[in-house]
Parts: sequence; C-alpha cells; structure tokens
Amino acid sequence: MNKEFIEAVEALEREKHMSKDMLIEAIESALVSAYKKNYGTSQNVRVNIDRESGDIDVFMRRDIVEEVEDEFSQCSLEEAQEIDPEYELGDVIEYRVTPQDFGRIAAQTAKQVVVQRIRETERGMIYDDYISRQGEAVTGVVQRVSNNTVFVNMGSAEGILSAGEQIPGEKYNVNDRLKVFVMDVKRSTKGPQVFLSRTHPGLVKKLFELEVPEIQEGTIEIKSVSREAGSRTKIAVCTYDENVDPVGSCVGPRGQRVQAVVDELGGEKIDIINWSDDPGKMISAALSPSKVEMVLINEEEKSALVVVPDYQLSLAIGKEGQNVRLAARLCGWKIDIKSHTKFEEMEETETDGMTAIIEPEIDAEDVAVAEED
Repeated sequence: MNKEFIEAVEALEREKHMSKDMLIEAIESALVSAYKKNYGTSQNVRVNIDRESGDIDVFMRRDIVEEVEDEFSQCSLEEAQEIDPEYELGDVIEYRVTPQDFGRIAAQTAKQVVVQRIRETERGMIYDDYISRQGEAVTGVVQRVSNNTVFVNMGSAEGILSAGEQIPGEKYNVNDRLKVFVMDVKRSTKGPQVFLSRTHPGLVKKLFELEVPEIQEGTIEIKSVSREAGSRTKIAVCTYDENVDPVGSCVGPRGQRVQAVVDELGGEKIDIINWSDDPGKMISAALSPSKVEMVLINEEEKSALVVVPDYQLSLAIGKEGQNVRLAARLCGWKIDIKSHTKFEEMEETETDGMTAIIEPEIDAEDVAVAEED
C-alpha cells in the first residue's frame, strides 16, 4: 500500500464515479476485520490509511478506566500516565501495533474490497439507468429460454420476460431481437432485475412513438390504448393542429407506419380511431368496424346503450365479445349493444335516464383498421 495505490483509487473515482473517501473508509473497515482474523485478537483496533502516501497504520485503542475489566479494550489510569502524565479517566489511549507482515494482508484485503465496491457501483449505475427507463420500450436479444421464462440480453443488464408477459402463441428463439416494455426494476444480490413485457398496452404506445414523428414531436397524442395481446388493439389519437390528420399520420404512407407496429407484434390487428370528447361519437368510433345507428348514454352511471343494424350485431360485439370489450376499455364507458329489432321491442322505461344521440357523425377518415379480418 503506497502512493501508487492512492493514485489507482483516484483513477477509480474518475472512471467509475466512486467516492475516494468512501472507498478508503471501506478498506479501513475491512482491514480491522482482517487484522483481528489473522492475528487472533479481539483487541479494539483502528486502521488508518494516509490519503496522500497510502501508508497504513494499525492502532490499538483502549479506554482509560478506574477499574480494568477487559485488558484488551481498557487500561488503568496509572498505566496510561506512564505513557503520558496528561492522560485522565475517560480518555482513549492509542498506540501503533502495525505488524511487519501486515502489508501483504492489507494489499489482498484492499483488492477484495475494491473489486466488491466496483461491482456494487456498476450494479448501482445499471439500476439507475434502467429505473429511469421504466415505462420505455427497449430492444434486446433473447439469451436463453428456461421453463417458459425468456431471458433477454439488453447489453448492460439481463431482462426477465415471464410467461404471463409473453404474447400468446409467440415463439422465442435464442438470438431473436425483440422490442420489450420495461415494467419494473428491482435490486437483488446478483444485480438489478429488469422485468419486461410484450403484452403491456404501453408497448403499443411506445412503438407508435418510434414510428410516427408527429407523436415524438407532440403534434399528435395517443389518448387511450386498450389491448388484448396477440389478437387486437384499439388506440385513440388526437391532435391540436387542425392541419394534421392524426389517424392518417399513424397509418402512414401506404400503411407503412402501422404495418411496422403490426409486424413487431406478430400480426396483431390494430384499430386506430380519432379521439372525441363527444361520448356518442367516441363510442361509435371505438366500435369500428361495425356501423352504429344510435347511442343512448347515461352520464351519471357512465354507461351507454348502442343500437346497431341487425346484420351488424355480431360484428359490433366481436368474437367472444372482444370488440365491445376493447371499445369499453378505450372509452372508459360501460357499453351494452342491442340490434335494431331488439331495441324496438324494448320498453321506454328501460331507457329512462338516458340521452339519445341519433346517428353519430363518424367520418371514414376517423377510423383505420390494420390487419382487419
């Protein structure tokens, strides 16, 4: 341990952003344990590393007491005053006890502490990096698959894609490149654990942000996303620039932008609609590709009764209720669908408290469906 050691510590401080004082204090603490272990003593000792020269000294510390109960940590006033007459009861006496061969032990211990601290610092930096990217989409490479859990190499960290966060039916092979959504980051003894998702609605939103410059610029905003991963997604978009078509911008020239997202999601169907503050218009658009005759809304219960032509009923509901389920999540309204015939058979009391919106005006450009059945 010498000046070269101090220079090495200062280099670590610059390169790894480690505190020099904290690192030296950690080494001093480790050397106390090493001293006691190697010299079989329970003496109360202190280790000091000179911050300039790197020299190491071990000091025994003993409290000056009236009656000695532990000779390793205490000494009498008389014994202390033989060293220095000015010592008084309650003072602490220190004297150097550095063994001749302690340098070898010190060098080995310091190396272990430095390696450990470097590892801890790097793990901390990785954690800080990924915690700041929580809620983002990142690219990774499949490293291995174990018991239906996919481990994704993201460069500085390994991400975990659990079975529940995988798109149903999607197969993952080693070296496959994936876009994944960073859901959560947790500390562990082996370093930060990054939990990923391919099913999160946020992944669709982030993929559109990557493909559509107007979203990155803030000209277009994705107001809502509802998704059943691997099957269908509905997104509602809006703009505050009257010269911009939000749906058309998300679709892109010849459908290239939306198709890039569809391809990344393994062929998942995507409906893009214009967001509207008018609940009737919003609900009608959300139920695309079906046509809507009438929407009756109950503002207090935030529920809606939607009337569709008889031949459009199954399309409006969707396979196993998927279309209406996604529309309800997208709008934040409870939606009940009736065919034209069933609605005419209803009693007037069944629609009490509801406001009817006849034939909501939905323009063709308000809705786009990618990869439609």
